[in-house]
Amino acid sequence: MSTAAPNFLLFITDQHRADHLGCYGNPEVRTPSLDALASRGWRAERFYVATPICMPNRASLMTGRMPSVHGARHNGVPLPLESTTFVDVLRQAGWRPALVVNAHLQNITDDPAPYPRPAAPPPRGQARRQTAINDYEQECGALWRDRPDHAMTLPFYGFEHVDLAVGHGDQVWGDHRRWLQDEHPEIAALSGPEQALPSPDFELSRCGQAWRTRVPEEYSTTAWIGARTRALLDNYAQAQQPFFIQCSFPDPHHPFTPHGRYWDMYDPEQVTLPASFQPGPHTPPPHIQWLHQQRDQGKAVKHTPALFACSEREAREAIALNYGSITHIDAEIGRVLDHLQQSGLAENTIVMFMSDHGDFMGDHQLLLKGPVHYQSIIRTPFIWFDPAAPAACGSSGALCSTIDIAPTVLERAGLLPYNGIQGRSLLPLMGREPAQWRQALLVEEENQRQLFNMPQRCKLRSLLTGSHRISVYQGTEWGELYDLQADPLEQNNLWDDPSSRDLKTRLLCQLVDTLMAHSESSPLPLALA
Repeated sequence: MSTAAPNFLLFITDQHRADHLGCYGNPEVRTPSLDALASRGWRAERFYVATPICMPNRASLMTGRMPSVHGARHNGVPLPLESTTFVDVLRQAGWRPALVVNAHLQNITDDPAPYPRPAAPPPRGQARRQTAINDYEQECGALWRDRPDHAMTLPFYGFEHVDLAVGHGDQVWGDHRRWLQDEHPEIAALSGPEQALPSPDFELSRCGQAWRTRVPEEYSTTAWIGARTRALLDNYAQAQQPFFIQCSFPDPHHPFTPHGRYWDMYDPEQVTLPASFQPGPHTPPPHIQWLHQQRDQGKAVKHTPALFACSEREAREAIALNYGSITHIDAEIGRVLDHLQQSGLAENTIVMFMSDHGDFMGDHQLLLKGPVHYQSIIRTPFIWFDPAAPAACGSSGALCSTIDIAPTVLERAGLLPYNGIQGRSLLPLMGREPAQWRQALLVEEENQRQLFNMPQRCKLRSLLTGSHRISVYQGTEWGELYDLQADPLEQNNLWDDPSSRDLKTRLLCQLVDTLMAHSESSPLPLALA
């Protein structure tokens, strides 16, 4: 292994499930660049989110900590600016960290929060006092749109350079939008559903979840992200310092607006539906039944970011458009990797690929994301390629988590982790299976909304083991328990199965033990008492 300080290049997609890549077994979506990267590197087969929500899971990536501990427990609650991130540690040790486009560590909208409700008694202050640092509107799209002088305060969670774009589809704000308005105002005027090309055959266009954008692919956020990343590589190639670049694509997140040829690259009628779209012989859990009933009664709410039960046509459209966006991203990643090679940086640059969470994409007749921890929403891709470590190749079925990335990068950089990191370095898994590894993995979720006709906001905790998933919802008598080996589609809920009573008790005890293991450990004590 090279003794030179390595560079790091981390690619992230948004709302991208693991099995929507060729290297994860999908025979339909075309991802040659990422497939080639995986063939040369190491792949985690069972890589799970800390939570399947954008902001808190991205905060877990940055801190190596679970949402209940780092503070950004759900969307709408920004990561405290006083938090230590692994990017902070890299910067302080001499790396040059840069973020291209999508951080989502702070709120990107100024929409009012669903809770507390106006009728609720107002609290007097907060349990956590506001610090002197209170700059939590840096990513707000409305401010980027309305204030020409709005800008990032650097360093931003450790990043000393930020090229920002907030939002999804062809409607984004930030540096990309300013570039488009300044350099190509005629193109900027083409974005949005009001300017879209007709797509009368698409059901998702009717509910605002998809439109055929007039913005050409060369002006898309995906293309711009690739161009900005290549420009950074040119800059860093002239410097003597190692770098860390986080190249974060805001797609294939809905609304689905793949640009140009990528819109109709895949035919909805030709894509394969997930196997669980067809109902099994067992009754779904109560919250899934409720979603299906809402759809069947014509009451499904389909125009918001929340999950909903979909028709077969809607699922097919979402999959086809999702594939189009992924293939576009893969092509741009290929251009960046080619540029990395041409710049002479490839031999000392570790390349990673991941996503922040998945999407149901028709699993169990659901679309988008929400607090139901099926594999499609909590299992994401993770690829690691280290040109200086040829033995770090193949794949592993060990339980891995978003919180493991921070300690992995720090160890490879030769830096000690800070107190409070809850993840584990993945380096021991690469090339061999260690004798001791975690036997269970925690997934948290807390939602702002009241969903599934529940009387309170939805909160749940899930435990993954080598063979099972158990999920507990606050305030309900029901839960979920699946044998992932006998029932990989998660269609036979064993929660109330008499023959599984001992198994459920054992897993619930293991969940409690895992929750205690993830309690806060920072700061360290100053004295015995």
